[in-house]
This record gives sequence, C-alpha cells and structure tokens, in this order.
Amino acid sequence: MVAPHPLIHRPRRLRRTEALRRLVKETELTVNDLIYPVFVMEGDNIKQEIPSMPQCYRYSLDLLLKELQDVVNLGIQGIALFPLIADEKKDNQGTESYNPNGLVQRTVKAIKQAIPQLMVITDVALDPYSPYGHDGIVENGQILNDETVEVLVKMALSHAEAGADLVAPSDMMDGRIGAIRRALDAEGWINVGILAYSAKYASAYYGPFRDALASAPKFGDKQTYQMDIANSREAIKEIALDIKEGADLLMIKPALAYLDIIRRVRDYTHLPVVAYNVSGEYAMIKAAGQQGWIDEKKVILETLTSMKRAGADLILTYFAKEVALMLQP
Repeated sequence: MVAPHPLIHRPRRLRRTEALRRLVKETELTVNDLIYPVFVMEGDNIKQEIPSMPQCYRYSLDLLLKELQDVVNLGIQGIALFPLIADEKKDNQGTESYNPNGLVQRTVKAIKQAIPQLMVITDVALDPYSPYGHDGIVENGQILNDETVEVLVKMALSHAEAGADLVAPSDMMDGRIGAIRRALDAEGWINVGILAYSAKYASAYYGPFRDALASAPKFGDKQTYQMDIANSREAIKEIALDIKEGADLLMIKPALAYLDIIRRVRDYTHLPVVAYNVSGEYAMIKAAGQQGWIDEKKVILETLTSMKRAGADLILTYFAKEVALMLQP
C-alpha cells in the first residue's frame, strides 16, 4: 500500500460522490428563479417563429393564453410581456403606448382574467411605439429626457390599470423611476411594483430582440441613454438613484458579459437583483447547439447558474420553459 501523502486538506473528498456534491452545492437554480419573456402581436391564431431566436415565437393573444397555461403548469411564476406594434400605430409621441385599449393593455387584462395567479411584468419604454426605434421622443436627432418621462408615466399608469403586477421601465431616462412611483401612488396603485432596468448597457447582444419587435433604431444608436459597456462604477450610481427613487427590484442587462456588475450590485444592496439573459446570449447558445458544437442543455444550465452564482435572485430568460423541464425530478 502506498503511504499517504501528508495532506491535511483534500477538497476532492467532498467531490467523491454525487450525494456529497449535492450536499455541499453552494448555488441552486430552481424554477422559482425564472421569468419568461413573451412576445404578443395583433391577430388571431398566429404563432410566428423569430428567425434569429429559434424556438421563440410571437403570439396572437388567443395562442399566447394557451402558451401561458403551459408556462404555469411548468411552475414558472412570472412573465415579462413585450408587444409587436403595427407601423401605422407608431408615432414620435408614443401615444399608442398608453392607449387603454392598446395591445399590451388588452393582453394584461386577458391574462389576469384567464390566469390570475401568473405574475405579469410589463415593459415601459417607447421603442416599440416609435417610428425611430428609440426609447424616447426624438427632436432634431436628440432623445428628449423629461418629455419622454411624462409619456412613460402615462404608460405605466395604463399598465397598472390593466392589472400589471410590476412595471419595468427599460428606457434609461433620468428620473423616470421616481416619476412613475409618485404617479402610481397618487392614483392608488401603491401595490404595483417597479422593476427598474437600472444598469442597462448599450450592448450588441440585443440584436435578435430588436428583430422580434421590429424596434431597431432607425438612426444612430442608444449610447446617449444606455450605459457605456466599459463602465462599472456608473452602474452603482444608477442603482443608487433608482433605489432612492423607489425601485422595488433592480435589473442588470445583459447578464452573461456583465456578471461582475451583478456581483457588485448584489454586494451593494439588499433589494432583489434581476439578470436579463438577453436574446443574443440565447441565440448564440441555440446556434452552437444546432451545429452540435456544444452540449446545449448543459451549457444552458451552466450559463444560468453562473448568473445565480454571481448574485442574481431572478433571471429573465427565453430558456425558462426548457430549464423548467430540465429541473423536473
């Protein structure tokens, strides 16, 4: 018998069996961590696959309700709703965004009537409603801040009236969290929460999402309002402002290239931290999986676990249904 090496600490002891590895696992990904982003469009009996997002679809409301029943049956607790708006309903003032009979408002009402227990998060931003594809009102090539915030407030109020549980301002206009919180409270919507896109970067990872909603900018880019990809201290400044203004949850977007930001935000605040596993992250894994270059299921789980390990409490992910199935006993 070989004499044992005089090692006191042998970390491999706790990796020896599956049971031991499970007992000492530090991070657990569960279905309760997942929020499922979904796309709704006008029409009936429509299910359109998004070319750059395989196995993701735009749904007409009737088929979306069927899809969401499957979501609930898988144990997923919440969805984030994004609309495809017809071009003829777009204008620079975003007036369709707060139409009480608009697509989002009708969809939220229908979901809450059919599946009242499902948590509904609505996107608050003007890019789906703008002919320019920008998140705010455009004047002389500039994105107006305060005038945009006034419209975002109307939009958030209309979502609350329709039954949204959380409104999620994704526009990155200054001061919009405080303005929305004050307006919600003044109108009696004290229990409607705000999921703030607090650290949203001017990222190249959003391309497939903009295909899904036909919302790519028609000129320039979004760098005057979304954050510089090189900055991390600025994220904490944005987080601090949103907390002061009344945010209930804090979003970092994208997630995979910004795990350091998720960690910094987690260490800074006790509020729930949300990561958005965005469309480009989804598309890359799907493309590599279709080519057989990776073990797709294992990479999905590893990717989402990394976000949870970095400090995210919740993850918006287009993989939500697949992961829910994978996590079933």
